[in-house]
Amino acid sequence: MIRIGQGLDVHPFDESRPLILGGVRISDTGGLQGHSDADAALHALADAIFGAIGAGDIGAHFPSEDAKWKGADSTRFVTEALELLREKNGTINNVDVTIIAQKPRLAPHRAAMRISIASILGLPVDQVSVKATTTDHLGFTGRSEGICAMAIVAVELR
Repeated sequence: MIRIGQGLDVHPFDESRPLILGGVRISDTGGLQGHSDADAALHALADAIFGAIGAGDIGAHFPSEDAKWKGADSTRFVTEALELLREKNGTINNVDVTIIAQKPRLAPHRAAMRISIASILGLPVDQVSVKATTTDHLGFTGRSEGICAMAIVAVELR
């Protein structure tokens, strides 16, 4: 059985934190506000995996009220979602991540993010897509108030 999951995550900017997206440190400042490392791309990906297997959302698994997740590496969220998928005899067919941000320019980091996500998931790079776009200065991302990430994952359950 093929199932599709979708995830979305949004974080406002916090200039005092490093910016981490897709498991890649983009810069030492201009990061995102959040309880964990605030990697919006990996949060969206974890949500997409949870969604594909009907396992709730990232907040149910890793509540921001829990001090245990303070400053956590978001890779852990994805690997735990992946473990739940494997417990259901599932595998990932492909992943598509879109990051929406007016700043910073993310095109130079797309390849590194693809490689990082592929490594986290144990997939060939050609099964992972990472795209970056702007909103042409419209909305909160266009005003450079934060970043939005969306992810879609196709899984196969046996």
